[in-house]
Amino acid sequence: WAAVRSKAPYVTFPVAFVVGLVGSQLEWFLRGDPPPTAQEEKSISEQREDRKLQEITGEDLTKVVSLKDKLEFAPRAVLNRNRPEKS
Repeated sequence: WAAVRSKAPYVTFPVAFVVGLVGSQLEWFLRGDPPPTAQEEKSISEQREDRKLQEITGEDLTKVVSLKDKLEFAPRAVLNRNRPEKS
């Protein structure tokens, strides 16, 4: 048993390697197309930038609400102690 225990890594690694290789090939065969490579995929930040650009396309970016028109442009004070009540 001591010999089997000491030689177990030398037996299990090749078996695990073959099982992984067969499983990978079987998955590729069932799916058909390999997954896109990292070079073809866009990063999360690039996807976010593209989405933001699509959202603002066609909008007039010069029309913004002035700070005078905004009622709550300043951060709220803790427990509203330092702010007067609005009428």
